[in-house]
Amino acid sequence: MVMSQRGEFGFIDYIKANFPVQEGTIGIGDDCAVMPAGEGELLFSTDLLMEGVHFLRNESSPEDVGWKAAAVNLSDIAAMGGTPVATFLSIALPKDAQGEWAERFIDGYTQISRKYDVPLLGGDTTSSLRDIAVNVGVLGRCPKGKRLMRSGAKVGETIYVTGPLGDSAAGLQAILKGIERTEEVTRLIERHKRPVPQIDAGKILIESGKVGAMMDISDGIASDLRHIMKASELGAVIALDRLPCSPELVSVCAEHGWDRYEIATSGGEDFELLFTGPEGMENELDINVYPIGKTVQGNDLIWTVNGRTVNSDYIGYKHF
Repeated sequence: MVMSQRGEFGFIDYIKANFPVQEGTIGIGDDCAVMPAGEGELLFSTDLLMEGVHFLRNESSPEDVGWKAAAVNLSDIAAMGGTPVATFLSIALPKDAQGEWAERFIDGYTQISRKYDVPLLGGDTTSSLRDIAVNVGVLGRCPKGKRLMRSGAKVGETIYVTGPLGDSAAGLQAILKGIERTEEVTRLIERHKRPVPQIDAGKILIESGKVGAMMDISDGIASDLRHIMKASELGAVIALDRLPCSPELVSVCAEHGWDRYEIATSGGEDFELLFTGPEGMENELDINVYPIGKTVQGNDLIWTVNGRTVNSDYIGYKHF
């Protein structure tokens, strides 16, 4: 079967079948790979950013691209409840990005690395015929046996997120549609260009000992929640009217006639944490978390508004 017939996740399953892992090691299928290391565990992840797919060079400063390249990888460590230890950067640059653009990219990469005290320990550089390609690998650690995975959810748990959904996707849509850069629109665009990995929230959640399953929201909850559902073998009911949305998103969607629910569920690149746990966690933690639904028996993802089921085809971001 050719890749176009398999689709993205069929292709990933094909790779996974060819590389079985040893006992005690977790490989393809979660936010990070996990390997035992003494009294703890090592976390590994990598993400690729392509010009024209993940960023537009004429709309993002080099500093923004550098920040985002590191941020999306640090978010994978946060999704497991881990602490980032180091990153590794490989970058392919066309001639017009060699020099000042590359140095400014590193300036942005350095800003977020210093913010979270994560050193860059190595990587590779090469030339590109046309587009910029950035690949970052990240190394993290967590206490042995305490990493949070997608497979730990149980029927009857509450589904939570750690922050507003849809701002990044709305910011990207504003860029692509060329709408006026009001103060509200500018804030949405900033969230798209400078995502914030929820590292501190991940640590608090792992320390709570109450989380069932967790992952970060990179492709929208319409896609990412399905990963938890598949890994945990259950269904989910999500109340669309309980999704946390920023005032900027609500206002801009109303002004331009955009479907707020579609953007909040399917836009992606929120990099908030999506997790399950007992009811009432929003009243017990030192961070803001928002209950948005419940896990249920079965394998369906059901959307509701005001307690009533609504028909929708929200599917989240597809890579290919």
